[in-house]
Amino acid sequence: MTGWAGRVGRIRVIGTGVMGRGIVQLAATGGVTVELADVQPEAVAAAIDHVGAMVDRLVAKEKLTEEAGRAAKERLVPVEGPLAPADGVDLVLEAIREDLETKQTLFAGLEKICGPDTIFATNTSSLSVTEIAAGLTDPTRMIGLHFFNPVPLMRLVEVVPGARTAGWLPGEALELVRSWGHQPVLAKDAPGFLVNHAGRGLNTEALQILSESLAAPAEIDRIARDVLGLKLGPFELLDLTGLDVSHAVLESIWSGFHAEPRLRPSWLTRPRVAAGLFGRKTGEGFYRYADGKQEVPPEPTAPPAPAMPVYAADERLGRLLSAAGIDVVPDAYPDTVLLVALRGESTVEAARQLELPAARVVGIDALGYDSRFTMSVHPGLDPHYGRGAWGALAATGTPVTVVRDGAAPIAQRLLASIINTACSIADQGLAAPADIDTAVRLGLGYPRGPLEWGDLVGPEKVLRILTGLLRATGDPRYRPSSWLTERVTLGLPLASTGTRPADLA
Repeated sequence: MTGWAGRVGRIRVIGTGVMGRGIVQLAATGGVTVELADVQPEAVAAAIDHVGAMVDRLVAKEKLTEEAGRAAKERLVPVEGPLAPADGVDLVLEAIREDLETKQTLFAGLEKICGPDTIFATNTSSLSVTEIAAGLTDPTRMIGLHFFNPVPLMRLVEVVPGARTAGWLPGEALELVRSWGHQPVLAKDAPGFLVNHAGRGLNTEALQILSESLAAPAEIDRIARDVLGLKLGPFELLDLTGLDVSHAVLESIWSGFHAEPRLRPSWLTRPRVAAGLFGRKTGEGFYRYADGKQEVPPEPTAPPAPAMPVYAADERLGRLLSAAGIDVVPDAYPDTVLLVALRGESTVEAARQLELPAARVVGIDALGYDSRFTMSVHPGLDPHYGRGAWGALAATGTPVTVVRDGAAPIAQRLLASIINTACSIADQGLAAPADIDTAVRLGLGYPRGPLEWGDLVGPEKVLRILTGLLRATGDPRYRPSSWLTERVTLGLPLASTGTRPADLA
């Protein structure tokens, strides 16, 4: 590196919390001398001891050599207060509490003691970088560097330039983060930046599904984990983060985008926050917790395999049932369980389209045949045939979740919302497609990036789900992004920018 990033040799980190300590460890092991400051001097010494112990652990695990570990600890420098003399400091990075006035006051003080070439960075996750910089005489020297906790393990860093950030600085900040061994993505200074914005696709739709009483939280989580491959279901994640935190983020991002329907929160969260149902930290949220351990309701026992024959209006489903010993017939004969594969519609709508008697029709989500069946029950279903369908599916050995019929299957709704939210981010130019996918994989732990995921599933299938939901509900939250509709029309992948005006220059 030959630019500013290559010349950064000394930085100051302000804040000794978990985030601040993690940034200090990352930078020190990355070869930079790190001053650590806090308004509480005793906290600085404790933080440096903590970071030193973490470095020793890396050496013990042979992730650092003894020489590298010793050099990293020698680069840890305590200073007396955030506004101590800052001669030779190339970058000041704050990791203090999320309060706009507090951050503005801090940087205004730093501007008086730092040289004109010192760059300022904020680790804010929810405040506008532009607003934080507005209190500076020279806002061009401010940029957002949003690390994720725990910093040493979470490799993602959002690089967020403000409206007045110098044009050369974002590229140099990307290089600096890479030199420390982390993966940067460039995001615009919009509400939620990139990761928190993209994460609304899952949480808002899961809460919407719950508000429609289609399934319980544990059932929705099982579907999300088994069918979509998520590490945590949406309600497990809300409990882990804390609903007090998540509710505020949901509300702020929605209001920040002036009540954009795709990001609309649910009415369910506000009363739960008022009741103190935050999740793990309070012992109860969408789940109960005993001694910190989640209590998960057991899955109900399925009925035995039915004696009556089954008709499957999906060839692959019919083969799976036949292999399990179920009597699968080739047509919708009388006194037969009728199974239809749902692809973006309700069971009732599928029965109407196929001209089948609704009383015997059970809808099965076309996703998840290998991992978990989701079986949709509509109000007109004869329970006798519903139990037969459940028993037939369970005979395959694949878990079955029985839910209330909705405008589309649960897994398809969650997936389409995740992908459509990412398409909207790309359409607004808030981040490049590759950065969106990288940020979601690393920051949210999804099995793949949402645009990549959409290309794997098929953009036309995603569009079908969304248009079906929009038609059935009339809710503008399901209107497809133009990024999605254009690429389906043109046959382009979602993860591609395509031709832009700049390409013609």
